[in-house]
Amino acid sequence: MIGCVFSSTRRKRLTPDWPEVASTESGALKKAEAMSARRPGTAAIQIVADDETGELETAAILGQFGEVPDDFAESFAS
Repeated sequence: MIGCVFSSTRRKRLTPDWPEVASTESGALKKAEAMSARRPGTAAIQIVADDETGELETAAILGQFGEVPDDFAESFAS
């Protein structure tokens, strides 16, 4: 689980910043919500990858707080 932070560029475009790792879904949601007080927007994301190959198996948005890019959710659709 990670919390993804978005920052504004000079052109007011939202771009992903650094991720914050959490060990549980609730931890990721709490971190994302807390970070949203200091940033334009955040999202909690669950990512499942193969331990051996590192290949991404699934990714899902657990929650969004504040402003996130309009196409953010679309990037997770299969």
